[in-house]
This record gives sequence, C-alpha cells and structure tokens, in this order.
Amino acid sequence: MQRRSLLKNIGLLAGGFSLPVLSKGESLVATSPKRALRIAHLTDIHIQPHILAAHGLTKCLHQLQNLEIKPDLIFNGGDVVMGSRNVTKDKSEKEWALYHKVLQNENSLPVYTCVGNHDIWCQDHSVSAFESGKTRAMDQLQLTKPHYSFDQNGWHFIVLDSVQLKPDGSPYTAMLGEEQMDWLEKDLKKTSSETPVMVVSHIPILSACVFLDGENVKEGSWRVPGSWMHTDCAALVKLFHKHKNIKLAISGHIHLLDQVVYNDIAYCCNGAVCGDYWFGKTQETKAGYAVIDLFSDGSFTNNYHTYRWS
Repeated sequence: MQRRSLLKNIGLLAGGFSLPVLSKGESLVATSPKRALRIAHLTDIHIQPHILAAHGLTKCLHQLQNLEIKPDLIFNGGDVVMGSRNVTKDKSEKEWALYHKVLQNENSLPVYTCVGNHDIWCQDHSVSAFESGKTRAMDQLQLTKPHYSFDQNGWHFIVLDSVQLKPDGSPYTAMLGEEQMDWLEKDLKKTSSETPVMVVSHIPILSACVFLDGENVKEGSWRVPGSWMHTDCAALVKLFHKHKNIKLAISGHIHLLDQVVYNDIAYCCNGAVCGDYWFGKTQETKAGYAVIDLFSDGSFTNNYHTYRWS
C-alpha cells in the first residue's frame, strides 16, 4: 500500500506509467499525502467483573492515548462485555457498569461503537428476547440505530450491524438482512465517489483467519460456521466493487489478526483487546488494538499494537 501510494504521488500509475509533463521551472517532487485522521480500533474487550479485564482495558487506553501521535477517535468494534446469553441480569449490569466506569475515568477520546454478539443479552432463543437484548445493548452504547454512517475529515465511515437472529430462533448468523442492505446501498450511492470510505463491522465481512479458528476440516471439507464470517459476503463484495472509493473494512470477533486484500479493498481483522478472554493470547495473536492512519488521498495504514495488561 505504501509503495502504491508513492508511485501514485509521482504520477507513475496514471496513464500507463507515463511521467507528467512539466512546465518550465517546475520540478518533479514526490510529496507525502496529508494524514486526515488517526483512529484507534479496539475490538472484543469482553469486560468481566471478576478478573483483570478492567485493569487491562485501562492499560490499553493509557497506552494508545500516550502514543507520540495521539489518535483522534476510537472505533469500538463490539463485544464490549462478556455478557451474552444465559448470564444473570445482575452480572450483565455489573459488566456494563464497569465498562462505563473505565471509559469515563480513563478515556478522553470520542468513541464510536458497533454492537457485538456478546453485547446482546437474552435468556432464551426467541426473536423478541433477541431484539430486546439488542435494544438494551444499543441503549448502553447510546445508539439510536445499530447501523449508521457519518463523515469526518474528508472520509466517510459506515458502521454495520453484523449480528442477526436466524428465523427459527437458533443462534445468530452474520449478515445484514434486507433492510440494512438497502440502507447500505443508498448510503453508498449518495456518498461522493471522490470521498474515501471505511466500513466497520463486528464480524468479518471477508477473512482468512476464520479458517484457522479451531479444527474446521471435517471429512475432507471446510466447515466454517455462518456466525464467524458474513454469510452475505458475496453480495457485499459485489456491492463494494461498484464503489471504488471503499478503501478498507475493519472487524474483530475472531480474536485473530489478518488482512485480506480483494478487489483492491483491504479487509482487516484486528485481533482483540482481551486476547484469549484475558488469559493470554489467541493462537499467535496477542492482546492488542490497531492504529489506523487515514490520508487525504484515500490511502491508509493499519498497524497492530500489543500491550502488557498484566
């Protein structure tokens, strides 16, 4: 990405690698694109009141706010709390209270969040319980809708809701659904083609690490659950291909680190703040967060930072 951006800046990618025509007195000088925004991507925090999770999140927030170049904002990728199904309401409320306490006391940056599957508290598999649990999570995260978009510093940001309940009430699947897909198509259509776009989801839209999350080869075939990667991946990839200004899509959920580039869009799965639920690393991925620099020309860098939480 850096090499491609450099070549673009000096004109080698335009017009079949032809050099620009200079007027008399002009010089050919490669200029670096201006950083538009620096983002910290924290995902899969999984706050738990009975272990060192609050201490770990505090250490993470302190580290990223003391970087030489401080981030402008935080994207929280979901699974804020351990929560999820079959926990008591009392335990769920303690987790949310602890998360809010740490954020209030230890963070000075604006936070934009999407809903993760663990944030949805429900004690049965009914549609009503699931929707009620998602509404409760949205209230905790101060969201009016589980999907939304906004513009900042010349970039357009789209936050998606990955977690949908299957019609039969069985565990969730990763997809947008008809209503959200229609909203996404309209949002992209009304966004200027000159405005670079970043997409945020809890569950990866496209990922390589989902194939390595457990023993997934059975009887000679891959078996990757629909809750690990978007089941509407093909439809999203097709939609994204129509919009050349989409530059990257970031996610979490798997607690592993990867980057897949497909049709010139980078899909970055950025590990987990909690590592392996606060008991070490997940396979080769240590607890950490990503720092994403977005530039005025639509280029970017996505770098993973580990930290010592214990």
